Amino acid sequence: MAMTGPMAKGEIVYKIYRALTYGLSPLLHLHLHWRKLRGLEHPIRWRERLGRPSLRRPSSGPLLWFHAVSLGEGMAAIPVIKFCSQRRPDVHILMTTTTVSAFEVLKDRLPANVIYQFAPIDTPAAMDAFLGYWKPNWIVIMESELWPNLIIGASKCGIGLALLNARLSAKSFRHWSRPVLFPLMSLLLPKFSLIAPLSSVQAIHFQLLQAPPFSIKFSGDLKYVVDEYEQKDTRHIEYLQKQLSQKQFWMAASIHRGEEEIILGVHNVLVQTHPDIVTIIVPRHPQHGQEIAEELQKGGQNVALRSQHKELIPGTSIYLVDTLGELRQLYKLTPIAVIGGSFFPGLAGHNISEAAAAGCAVLTGHHVGHFSHMVREMQQYNSLSVIQKRAFKFWTSF
Repeated sequence: MAMTGPMAKGEIVYKIYRALTYGLSPLLHLHLHWRKLRGLEHPIRWRERLGRPSLRRPSSGPLLWFHAVSLGEGMAAIPVIKFCSQRRPDVHILMTTTTVSAFEVLKDRLPANVIYQFAPIDTPAAMDAFLGYWKPNWIVIMESELWPNLIIGASKCGIGLALLNARLSAKSFRHWSRPVLFPLMSLLLPKFSLIAPLSSVQAIHFQLLQAPPFSIKFSGDLKYVVDEYEQKDTRHIEYLQKQLSQKQFWMAASIHRGEEEIILGVHNVLVQTHPDIVTIIVPRHPQHGQEIAEELQKGGQNVALRSQHKELIPGTSIYLVDTLGELRQLYKLTPIAVIGGSFFPGLAGHNISEAAAAGCAVLTGHHVGHFSHMVREMQQYNSLSVIQKRAFKFWTSF
């Protein structure tokens, strides 16, 4: 029977998308080269992004592919990966992410039997090559990685699809609801056997975009349970803990560009009444931390960079963490955690549960995106568990 309505239109939109991604493939390859030169792609393994494997597929047995775009989503997948590995040791597990920062952290935290690769870009050649080589039996996608060539290619090969921690930002929901793109989403979402949304609001969004109601199952936010499965080795920050033991300090984590000005403004106010206070700044990207340090040093400020193992000598009141994978352990040191990525429009917040679970007093901005459900749930239990401040009020409240 021929498809009608949104499904038929979705097929047409998908064919246009596939043709465009095929035609743009040479430019996308050049873009990958450019990213590699800037250090945004792995210098050796970047070809994996073109669907070219660097490891062998196990010769026999089923294979389960987990895909996450970056570090936060990848960390949320680890408990599920470990559970699957324990329940079905006969199943081979493949994990992919797209960012180098995720690779640097996750490669040491995944079980030894998990195969790690960089995810292919969503061009026909790269995705078809990837699916043809690895031949997964099931694919688990984290959060919102809804790539048409991946989803349609998997469906045509009879591969089962699941979407965990499923979410769409308000901007993405509006984007996919447009008349041109709605038919494509109406074609993609029914390919999933399981969609586990973050919240009831997210479930409604997916249903409005034509996700079958029977595929939607609630499982809670996986980012709440990451710490249960993570090794709690704190030896690497014991020395920092000793240096801070006789000092007052607070931490600003996951800081995006521009937000450091807010944090440094607060720091300058605090120093007037607490001359020995230390402000720990953890930028979202390590390179940003090094840039902040250079600017402060030009102004005559003493700064300690974690990557250089600098000590907190007298007169140093800024400690910049330009490393990856230590945030949860740092939360266990600090009494106050300001969570960035939330003070300017266009940002979408970060996971606040990690800081709260470590016992921190949590402050964040109002631009928290899909983490708004986490803020609401925590404030329902304790209205002071998370305090939200606007950028100007955050600065002037001190």
